[in-house]
Amino acid sequence: MSMSRYVRSGVAVLAATAVASVAWQPMETAQANTTEATIDVDLSDTTPISDDLYGLFYEDINHAADGGLYAELVQNRSFEFTEADNIDYHALTAWEVSGQANPSTGDGLNANNPTHLSLTPGTTVTNVGFNSGMFVEAGQSYDFSVWARGNRGDVVDVALRDADGNAVGDSASVNLTEPGWSQYELDLDAHDTTTSGRLSLTAHAAVDVDMVSLFPEETFMGRENGMRNDLATHLANLNPSFLRFPGGCIVNTGSYDEDSRERVYNWKDTVGPVEERKTNHNFWGYNQSYGVGFYEYFQFAEDMGAKPLPVVPVGVTGCGDPYEITDPDVLQKWIDDALDLIEFANGPADSEWGSVRAEMGHPEPFGMEALGLGNEEYEEQFLENYPQFHDAIREAYPDIELIGNSGTESSGEVFDRNWDLMREMGTDVVDEHYYNSPEWFFANNDRYDSYDREGPHVFIGEYASHSNTWWSGLSEASYLTGVERNGDVVDMASYAPLLSNIDYIDWAPDMIWFDNHRSQTSVNYEVQRLFANNTGDQLVSSQLDISDGGGTVDDIQGSVGLGTWNTAASYDNVSVTSPNGDTMFADDFSNGADAWTVTGPGGEPTGDWSVVDGAYQQEALVEDARSVAGSSDWSNYTLEVEATKEQGEEGFLIMFGVEGSDDYYWWNLGGWGNTTSAVEKATGGGKQTLVNHDTTIEEGRTYDLKLEVDGRTITGWVDGNQAFSVTDEVQIDPLYEVVTRDSATGDTVVKVVNPHGSAVETSVELSGANLADTGTVTTLQCAPECDNVLGEEPVLQPEESTVSGLGNSFDHSFAAHSVTFIRLHEEGGNSGTVDACEVSVETSNDTSRVTVTNLGDSAVSDWELTWKQKGSKQVASSWGASLSMHGNDAGAEPGERLQTLRPGESATFSYRVKGREHVGSDYRLDGQSCG
Repeated sequence: MSMSRYVRSGVAVLAATAVASVAWQPMETAQANTTEATIDVDLSDTTPISDDLYGLFYEDINHAADGGLYAELVQNRSFEFTEADNIDYHALTAWEVSGQANPSTGDGLNANNPTHLSLTPGTTVTNVGFNSGMFVEAGQSYDFSVWARGNRGDVVDVALRDADGNAVGDSASVNLTEPGWSQYELDLDAHDTTTSGRLSLTAHAAVDVDMVSLFPEETFMGRENGMRNDLATHLANLNPSFLRFPGGCIVNTGSYDEDSRERVYNWKDTVGPVEERKTNHNFWGYNQSYGVGFYEYFQFAEDMGAKPLPVVPVGVTGCGDPYEITDPDVLQKWIDDALDLIEFANGPADSEWGSVRAEMGHPEPFGMEALGLGNEEYEEQFLENYPQFHDAIREAYPDIELIGNSGTESSGEVFDRNWDLMREMGTDVVDEHYYNSPEWFFANNDRYDSYDREGPHVFIGEYASHSNTWWSGLSEASYLTGVERNGDVVDMASYAPLLSNIDYIDWAPDMIWFDNHRSQTSVNYEVQRLFANNTGDQLVSSQLDISDGGGTVDDIQGSVGLGTWNTAASYDNVSVTSPNGDTMFADDFSNGADAWTVTGPGGEPTGDWSVVDGAYQQEALVEDARSVAGSSDWSNYTLEVEATKEQGEEGFLIMFGVEGSDDYYWWNLGGWGNTTSAVEKATGGGKQTLVNHDTTIEEGRTYDLKLEVDGRTITGWVDGNQAFSVTDEVQIDPLYEVVTRDSATGDTVVKVVNPHGSAVETSVELSGANLADTGTVTTLQCAPECDNVLGEEPVLQPEESTVSGLGNSFDHSFAAHSVTFIRLHEEGGNSGTVDACEVSVETSNDTSRVTVTNLGDSAVSDWELTWKQKGSKQVASSWGASLSMHGNDAGAEPGERLQTLRPGESATFSYRVKGREHVGSDYRLDGQSCG
């Protein structure tokens, strides 16, 4: 994750905002002021673009793994929680004890999992799970397991209960058969539903227990140690071409001491039997059980039909952590680990690391094609370490695509420096990360138009606008039209973060929100799904002509302010003057500081502000202390101030354009640990960098600072020398459009975003091929403040209709605040109907695999496979997604996931049958009976 400031607890700096803060005046809905446009499309003029454009960036943030995608219902199952994870954690976190239960590290299950729980006779221990408890659903089965040690014949009772102690499932007992550590398994069936479920163990004798586990029987694709079905299905429905894992800041934070409890992520700690995986601190302030490890990530990618894209550290931490490797011998170990990872993924089953993969259940290689090296590195040591990883991997595995990175921001000194290194090294792809305001995304639609097509390509590995409102969704949609237009240089893009447990928020906004029993896709998700399920492999030439420029943008306006970050500083002789030299405000603090209001994030007063020796001083070493003065309608002014750093880590924050506690600009001098300076813009609390410059701040020295705001141009001087000048360009076009074509189906998709408040009447003219009269129109539309909220009916969902009267020339009214996709078919091209198909079924190890093959001559899109089923609880459909209905003899409903099945291609759907035979009949692919 890239943040102007990194946080490890509470909500991160990217908070939700309902409306953009820029004073944009949109086109109003008025019949007399109807905007008209023309889109001319030349179907004979195409450019190949990436067919891997949309995928997933996954990080264990917001409890996205434990308590989230990982279906394990027990929290702290191995009693390894410690203060290293979180100051409030201990070995019995999430456990309740009735009787006597003692955590012990002597003679444990194994060296990597040393802590276990010793129970005295009659003791009951109860795990409360995550959120309000475990979600237990009537009629469902749950897989319980425990490692236990005692005497032969000792008994441990196991029960599912609610928060009041009432039974919600059948009770069962574990009868110990071995004197040493052994694993015992049970099936537990629920007869009542609760969202506050508990798992209780009662010992009838002195027993040691460890790795207490409870999984729902139905996981995504029926995998053991698998993924939560609803969350995984949401991700699969995005039709991802790749899965990037294991993170962001998870990748490159922590110590490089392999024995540390707060160490850098090492993939080798995450493979092998789950009870032998070495737990670790999570950068975001909780515990990583590593139940989801690299094997599970590879398997999950395969189950979704996505390419695996792992990322490894390169010996330089980021995200505010200070660790780096300078010892060549230590660095070589991490290089060797990266090489071993490729063998784990792709090596033969009899190789050292390929055999580990095979023993875990996947003898065939995973087919890994690319590897990310590092994440958002900004320290100078990156320039030394990265080339050594790059060269070693390139020599050993020349076919592996190498992905570097450009740091934490969308521009600036580090961005340019890292890009220069990637070009010098011949890196294949550069990973760019940025979290910016909606206005930035609207204004930077042309960002990649000028990128060098001969140099490294681009992976937009993390991006998002600043909220989960439709205004942000619209801005992201507008931006993606530019990404697709540059699909010949942008290879991949992934929104971030993916997942957030509503009760454990580290960062917002997020694509999917959930608790222990519900999940809700955001409006941003709907944008991603629409684009990802309507990709093409060709960009079609198109030209937009429109009668109205769209709107006007006000000058930067707002009050002024002073601030610090982990620094004590004093300010004096503040003045604000107009362009003609009139004094708008002046304060030498000789009469106190009554003109100033102390504030901070969310409006909460922060810091210790007072007048000392005739200067306004902030003495506390705290983050984000501010004090503001003046009027919110000020614009076009010059702000001058004398500033002195007393002590601390950084420098000064000179604020301007302050419209509220979450909407402002500031000149950040000596920021990021006094390594650089920048002008930042905050919208809804989320910041973006407008410009960097090389200024650091000395302690005890007084600086004369001058800042001029002229329209939307900002210029700063330090001691009379100009340090920067930047224009905050905000341009929201009347329409954004792009046209792509899928060569497999022959379909053309016209994609249009209207961010304004009135419809745009548009004539669409397409030449170069004959198009059918009938097509499909899909629209996302809502007010800018719309937000799909967990627990409420979603306010934004796609509306799809089949429309006639299209063809090569038609008119369409693109609704206000909408994203519209029009899918057109070629006359005489692939009709999308199934000529012939074949289904085969294989059942083994409680899992059935249904494979469908398209034997026809035409590719089919948006397809579904249905069948009637007896003797099982599941009926499922759709390519690669664990979609299901319950009930015998039920035909499956159309799935949400869209995927093209080309002639001769096959797709396999797996699901768990658990002791039941697969008895299916009447298999149909899009209604066509399959043999």
